[in-house]
Amino acid sequence: MKAGQKLWSREELILAVNLYCKLPFGKMHSSNPEVIKLATLIGRTPSSIALKLGNFASFDPSLQERGIKGASNASKLDREIWNEFYNNWEGALLESELLMAKARKTTIEEQNEVKTSDIPAEGIVKQRLVNTRVNQSIFRTIILANYNQRCCITGISNPQLLIASHIVPWSKDEKNRMNPMNGLALNALHDKAFDAGLITIDADTYTIRVSSKLKMKSTPESILQNFYAFEGKEMFLPDKFLPNRDFLRLHNETCFHQ
Repeated sequence: MKAGQKLWSREELILAVNLYCKLPFGKMHSSNPEVIKLATLIGRTPSSIALKLGNFASFDPSLQERGIKGASNASKLDREIWNEFYNNWEGALLESELLMAKARKTTIEEQNEVKTSDIPAEGIVKQRLVNTRVNQSIFRTIILANYNQRCCITGISNPQLLIASHIVPWSKDEKNRMNPMNGLALNALHDKAFDAGLITIDADTYTIRVSSKLKMKSTPESILQNFYAFEGKEMFLPDKFLPNRDFLRLHNETCFHQ
């Protein structure tokens, strides 16, 4: 460590991983406004934040699969914090959001723009509903960021039309509800079709497959344009957190209607 530098604390590293999850790989540089905001918040330079994000990139298996190595000077504590996230996405992300809210002197609900006034329940029930909304908001932020705010099938880039879709449904796999590799950015139409098993993403090739159930004797032009025009094409892959092949394979085998 150079003279004058200070060691990173556990809390600072947790906040850095939180930011890592929410930025496309190509935007992890010192001039990014979000990098500057975090640097100001924790009293570090934007360059040091950018370097730390590069350290975390060196652990990311999705980047390794693409031949991207990231920085090479990560510390033992960097690895420990990364593993905490990678093995417990929901718990680690919630902890990081709480730390961020505390540093910003706000609440986790306000930080994620979560509406709570319409939840009439009290106590444990209310907190559970609030936590669910917060988690869904965090998941959406991460998924849309990693797909550069565009649908992975059509390329539609209007966030108002996009949904952070789970490959393995929220209700079916509690452990991976917040796992970025269990998410796809889809427009509302293709999100519905994916959930209904009318389309899937091939686990081996990341190409789009369309169910024969959409074929008719006289297939409407709308079906041809919105579905069969994409069949066999490779999805738009995210910068990092590639869709987990096991999750996709499960969808291919158990949800997709051949």
